[in-house]
Amino acid sequence: MKKNRSEVAENNILQKTIESFSENKQAPIVGYVALVVVYIALIVATACKGSNTYISIADLNIPINAFAGILSALSNICVILMVVYYKKLGFYTALTALIIQLPMLTISMLRHHSLAMIPGIFTDFLTIIAIMLIYDNNYKNQKYQERIRDQAVTDRLTEIPNRFACSELVSSLIRRGDEFAMVSIDLNNFKGINDTMGFNIGNKVLIEIASRWKSIADTGVSGTLDFITRIAGDEFSLIIRNYHSDDDIMNTIKQYESALGRRLTIDNVDLYISASFGYAKFPTDAKTSDSLFSYADAAMTEVKRAGSGNHILRFSPDLLKKERTLEIERKLREALENETIYFNLQPQYSIDHKLRGFEALARMKDSDGNVISPGEFIPVAEKVGIIDKVDGMVMKKSAAFFGELLKRSGADITLSVNVSVKHMMKNDFLDELREIINTGEFPANQLEIEITESVMIDSAEKALQCIEEIKKMGIKIAIDDFGTGYSSLSYLNKFPANLLKIDKSFIDDMNKDDSSKQYVAAIISIGHIMGLDVIAEGVEEEEQLVSLKDIGCDYIQGFIWGRPLPMNEAERLVMGEM
Repeated sequence: MKKNRSEVAENNILQKTIESFSENKQAPIVGYVALVVVYIALIVATACKGSNTYISIADLNIPINAFAGILSALSNICVILMVVYYKKLGFYTALTALIIQLPMLTISMLRHHSLAMIPGIFTDFLTIIAIMLIYDNNYKNQKYQERIRDQAVTDRLTEIPNRFACSELVSSLIRRGDEFAMVSIDLNNFKGINDTMGFNIGNKVLIEIASRWKSIADTGVSGTLDFITRIAGDEFSLIIRNYHSDDDIMNTIKQYESALGRRLTIDNVDLYISASFGYAKFPTDAKTSDSLFSYADAAMTEVKRAGSGNHILRFSPDLLKKERTLEIERKLREALENETIYFNLQPQYSIDHKLRGFEALARMKDSDGNVISPGEFIPVAEKVGIIDKVDGMVMKKSAAFFGELLKRSGADITLSVNVSVKHMMKNDFLDELREIINTGEFPANQLEIEITESVMIDSAEKALQCIEEIKKMGIKIAIDDFGTGYSSLSYLNKFPANLLKIDKSFIDDMNKDDSSKQYVAAIISIGHIMGLDVIAEGVEEEEQLVSLKDIGCDYIQGFIWGRPLPMNEAERLVMGEM
């Protein structure tokens, strides 16, 4: 149900929400009632001190008036506690009680001509002064705390709530389990205003936009309960509550979008501003504060990236994949620029466990030192067309290390490097190989190029020419991932290759049933018929090893005999130190 507009206007929604963050909770009212009752009981008991009333304690009759001082002190403690814990209510209750009590004591003293009541009158007078000082001090502290709170939760430029206020409200709503939508907002092309017109104009634009949005939130014209905040720069967040459907959320966001549609005139300059809105819902889309902010931001980023006429988008899980892909691409390009792509070396063994050589595997860390899985960055590199740069860097770095290792060790081992179709089809690919062999004095017969059979599909003639040139240099050729793509005897027959690599997926399944094992055996037989050695990738279990020996596999690569190693460990293995 929509709120009455005049009713909402009387209540500043943003301010009331902010006040709820740090509102000092008053002690339970039952405590207040208890203090009043105890105070009255003590006053009544004190009034009886002149009577002949006695209290029996252990066969001793003690007159009430013997406790007069104690009772008076306890009653004063009660009124002080009222002021400390119940603020305004406690102060006026205590002040009223003492003001009533003071003349009563004075009249009683005059009536009984007893100077014994003077200490009581003096104590009440001092107690009145004490509670006034306590209340005044508490009042000043409260006002000071309110000023500090306002500074902590208010954006200095626009005077709307800030990032901290937004986080506090989100945390509070999540704790209570309240349903709400988090909207991430970013102004479009705002940097151009700052660059062309100056930061002063830019700030005035932000102030005007914030004022328009604050008016919507405070008046409740959207029909939902809204909380608009400025996060930083031209980034804003909107929290929407009290909606009944996704249509309500969309309608609310469209009101904030429409507020930008009206012309902004700043220093006699007319400006037209638009924004991108992305939102996520709690608890439907996310259940934590961090996830909500991230998901809403992901949706908003996708809106900006798409650049369509639709400026509003709800989060969906697919956006995370896009967001992650963009993040990996950014980190990958940064790693290529800084030449921080590196390699590990996975050992390859003959079936009788003699070291054949190593395969160089691309590895990557981001600028924070976090390892990015090759299962993530290799597909991205292929998708965005920079896999050739990754291949080239790994080939160059691994060949430089391996060439030096061969000189020091004299070992008869092979370095195998992966080459993508795009890399191989580059005009300068053969020059890269010649540079590795000639400049680094790398023995050509100890370098192996791994290519996939798919190279024969689109560019068979050029691929064969390139492969022939590679063979003329004395470099070995391996057919990688055989059986997963365009496996064909006609293609295989055209490859002047040395080695056939069986993909891990076949090795994983080979012992599940007889047909899978026979399939691997058939690949090995085909390879041998065509004069190729055969290596099985991804061998991890003893049963797989036994089966591969039985069906005549030549070489093994996998965790069972060796995980990918950093350079120093690979060197120790070659030198016989492992």
